[in-house]
Amino acid sequence: MARPSLCACVRPLVAALIADAAALRLSVARSPSGARIVDAGIAARGGIEAGRRIAEIAMGGLGRVALSPCERFPPWSTLVSVSSTDPVLACLASQYAGWSLSAEGFFALGSGPGRAVARVEPLFAALGYADEGDAVTLVLETGQMPPETVVAEIAARAGVPAAAVTLILTPTASLAGTVQIVARTLEVALHKAHALNFPLERIVDGLASAPLPPPSPDFLTAMGRTNDAVLYGGAVQLFVTGPAAAARELARRLPSSASHDHGRPFADVFQGYGCDFYKVDPMLFSPAHVSVTALDHGTTFTAGGFAPDLLSRSFGG
Repeated sequence: MARPSLCACVRPLVAALIADAAALRLSVARSPSGARIVDAGIAARGGIEAGRRIAEIAMGGLGRVALSPCERFPPWSTLVSVSSTDPVLACLASQYAGWSLSAEGFFALGSGPGRAVARVEPLFAALGYADEGDAVTLVLETGQMPPETVVAEIAARAGVPAAAVTLILTPTASLAGTVQIVARTLEVALHKAHALNFPLERIVDGLASAPLPPPSPDFLTAMGRTNDAVLYGGAVQLFVTGPAAAARELARRLPSSASHDHGRPFADVFQGYGCDFYKVDPMLFSPAHVSVTALDHGTTFTAGGFAPDLLSRSFGG
């Protein structure tokens, strides 16, 4: 069966975002080389609905993001919920922030469907997926406007003119940035499952949710809160094929509590490593509570647990 084109699936979502830019408090401009730059929180205000729609764009049009009331973590009463018709493609081929872009003092990790066209990451060999498109879109978690050298690199790697590149900028400290980061709860579960060598072709479907934290103008605090929302408040259910024992083992190893860095607000962990992100145990990055359903056996295995006290410390309650 042919796999969907992420670029084709996302095209109407990007067009609608641009058309509704004024209502969503976004600004849209062209870079000197013609790339379309969507500001969702730097000079423009942006907002929660913008972040929800940008999260769906980051998933390549194969995911749905919704906000819903929740009484699990009072007083934090809103959940960001995510589902996908093709979680491996939506999360790993698109939403995962795996493209490192840097030049002239600028740095950002790129996510979104443009990654599957450029395929600069080794991950795509494991996914066995390649996309084509005459226009590409990336979501960049950044508070800076990208220099033309970064735009040129993206265009060259994707094989399109600069005018066919759309970059959506979402600072971590912004409302839109907060939503689109927390909407990665399913993605972090898929990425950790891959790191644990679980066969990706056995992951059929997935659902996830995490509480929406208040943003903070301080970058470190904002980053800590969005990570803690997933690490200590995130829940995921994966539906997998294959042996029940493999599903049980995935559930056991997948939660954030399986990491030796679990148990402190992420900002504290990060500072404890001298603000070196790559010193943090990579096994920490996963949801707090995990359910894995073995479809061939009708059995569900659960592991992990929520930490509302840590959420309150992190969120400032």
